[in-house]
Amino acid sequence: MENSYFFGVDVGTQGARVILVDQAGRLIGSGTRTFSLDEGFREEQSPEIWWRDCLDIINEIISNLSDQVDKSAIKALSVTSTSGTIIPIDKNNNPLHKAIMYSDPRSADQGKRIKELACQYNPDGYTGFNASSGITKMLWYIENFPSKIEEIALFIHASDFIVGKLSGNYKTTDYTNVLKSGYNLESLLWPDYIERELGIKHKWLQDVVPSGSVIGKLDLHLAQKWGLGQIDVVVGITDGCASQMASGAVNPGDWNTTIGTTLVIKGVTKNQVVDKLGRLYSHRHPEGYWMPGGASNTGADWVSLDFKTDLEALNSSAEKLIPTGKIAWPLKQKGERYPIMSIEAREIVPDVESNVELFAANMEGVAFIERLAYEIIEQLSTEKVDAVYTAGGASKSDLWLKIRASVLNVPIYKCKDASGALGAAIMAASNTYYSSLTEAAKQMTHIEKTILPNSDFVASYELQYSLFKEKLKQLNYI
Repeated sequence: MENSYFFGVDVGTQGARVILVDQAGRLIGSGTRTFSLDEGFREEQSPEIWWRDCLDIINEIISNLSDQVDKSAIKALSVTSTSGTIIPIDKNNNPLHKAIMYSDPRSADQGKRIKELACQYNPDGYTGFNASSGITKMLWYIENFPSKIEEIALFIHASDFIVGKLSGNYKTTDYTNVLKSGYNLESLLWPDYIERELGIKHKWLQDVVPSGSVIGKLDLHLAQKWGLGQIDVVVGITDGCASQMASGAVNPGDWNTTIGTTLVIKGVTKNQVVDKLGRLYSHRHPEGYWMPGGASNTGADWVSLDFKTDLEALNSSAEKLIPTGKIAWPLKQKGERYPIMSIEAREIVPDVESNVELFAANMEGVAFIERLAYEIIEQLSTEKVDAVYTAGGASKSDLWLKIRASVLNVPIYKCKDASGALGAAIMAASNTYYSSLTEAAKQMTHIEKTILPNSDFVASYELQYSLFKEKLKQLNYI
């Protein structure tokens, strides 16, 4: 059988990755770039920098392709990026403002107001709006830049910008991107209150299609430049959902934790899981299921921010110190959104004897946040979490995987390349080569290792986790 190939583009918080894989998920080419970012990159970023770096990577991959790869067999491309990041664009599709990032806290007031209105006017839809939501960025923008209102043609999401650059279609987005922008995934409509109560005009909002939908062809100039046909461009998807696809967790009962800059948990259920507190939300699966999950401000960013030495040596030394018995929470920004919702939340730094001990305790602290998140999921869904698929940069650490499996006391499955870029490539193939997302994920993901709980650690971590929860209670976080 002749091979077919698919591009997956991942625009993250601090850099971009692009891969080219075949229909079995085998890596054909890849490249990465770290963005040149200003100090305030958690609030605003230039989408033109994203596009420049993505172009460079794709150029590099195509230039270095083996003669064995038939470029005419490259079939499709899709994009993943951060959830809740918003860009206002004008009628010529040019940004009116830098991308307003999901992690920008300036729209906290707008989030509170929108949450109240959503509970009043759209109670059957998503109501957990806060500073990280896309719709709050839209309202923040029109309230702070009233002179720009007449120039707004669309509010688009991060992945939509790259999809638009590739295909010319900026008007269409997918189920996952619009959840936090106020779209009702039950009725499949933009609620009337968005325009009536908030002044966010309906004409500024995108058309919405199922994730995996083909929404255009590759721009002719780019196709000619790269020596490709006008391949299909598939609508974008949010980063957490893309990593979920890449981990193989696409069937009802599957759960995934992705730990990159932040920690994101996603699962698949037959019914929508509703959390009145807004910590947990449910994306719509393209095949009619639901994908409940939540995104934390805690993740692995503390590793790159605070530990710039040899990580391999750190892991090796830290392994001798676990369980540490320490209570740590490496939250690197003010406030938390999941599994705790508190604008007052701050990091917890334990007394330690060495930098290595702090490194180990921080890994344990993230594992405790993950466990707390799954406890909430079990309470709301009445389903038992029996195993966790994993993705993200943190899954490269065998020690961290060992800690997490023992804290959760369930097996953890790590796929060979459980990255957001692979998730995007799976979405690209899901309706252009395969008949569904489920089929594409089954064929394109492969479990690389299974990590079982360490019986020597489980009891110790049970006690340490209890102390962790008690500390959070003392701080009024839970």
